[in-house]
Amino acid sequence: MQDIMERAAAIEMVIFDVDGVLTDGSLYLGDDGQEYKAFNSKDGHGMKMLRETGVEIAIITGRTSQVVATRMESLGIRHVYQGQIDKLPSYLELIKKLNLDHRQIAYVGDDVVDLPIMKHVGLAIAVQDAHKLVKQHAHWQTEANGGRGAAREVCELLMEARGSLQEMLARYL
Repeated sequence: MQDIMERAAAIEMVIFDVDGVLTDGSLYLGDDGQEYKAFNSKDGHGMKMLRETGVEIAIITGRTSQVVATRMESLGIRHVYQGQIDKLPSYLELIKKLNLDHRQIAYVGDDVVDLPIMKHVGLAIAVQDAHKLVKQHAHWQTEANGGRGAAREVCELLMEARGSLQEMLARYL
């Protein structure tokens, strides 16, 4: 665990996949073609707290959805890449734009499409119900499934490693 905490302490930006990470992976489609997703409010609050500590948050997802754009806007997340079937070019563009090193990036994924990025970052994280190959390539794995508190675990791990978790939680005591 010490290695994980050292890796986590160096993180300046965490990138989340959406389907299967920030949601449980279910896709709800209405008769009108409208897509619906369920996001975990605790995950969202964790992301807000993490942003307040100075860690950037980005989204790189294969699907395109107005629901995702709306949710990320409500969380104040500025770096949102949707419709990225091949996610690696967006990742490389993002770290260049923000002048970050691979070691300063954490990536949270659940499926094989996330592996190209996970192989580059300083802290690769798999959610509990991730594909077995993703788990094999992850440095750390959450206890919670995607969409069920996994993102909150990641945020709290990063805040703990950076020494800001207790200060953030003390606001509520």
